[in-house]
Amino acid sequence: MLNFFKAELSDCEHLSQLINSAYRGEPSRQGWTTEADILDGVRTTTADLAKIVQSTDQFILMGELNQEIVACMHCQRQTLSGHPTAHFGMIAVKPTLQNKGHGKDLVAAAEAMTKRQWRAVGFYMVVISIRTEVIEFYERLEYERTGEFVDFPINPDKWQPKVAGLNLQYLAKLVGK
Repeated sequence: MLNFFKAELSDCEHLSQLINSAYRGEPSRQGWTTEADILDGVRTTTADLAKIVQSTDQFILMGELNQEIVACMHCQRQTLSGHPTAHFGMIAVKPTLQNKGHGKDLVAAAEAMTKRQWRAVGFYMVVISIRTEVIEFYERLEYERTGEFVDFPINPDKWQPKVAGLNLQYLAKLVGK
């Protein structure tokens, strides 16, 4: 079972390595969440994560197993239609530990924490729309497709698409007031 903590600045370098290994390159192929066939480059940097950790309206939730950080996700406070919500992103589990329930536990912990701390009445995320297996995973966690899409962001300093026409699909989960 994972133990959950908010990341501190001293965790950012390790978290950057974890996130990038879960999404990109050969190490990511050990898990089922790899984006190696659709994107080159990095998902994030230590500096990006440091900005998040230093912010007052967002944090990185870390999951530790046997005193090793093996999972994490970005949680950001948002207001939609006048209601507090949480945007979740960069959800990552060490590739060799995927498919063991850690991602499900991580999302549940983030939902509980943001509901308690921010009184979030809903959660949302964006997923690359061609990643049907990832979308189906979140649907099993009661997230629903909203029907909204946005173009995949262009950031050639960090990543380069291998597939033309990528877009992101919104998923949401309402939990009430």
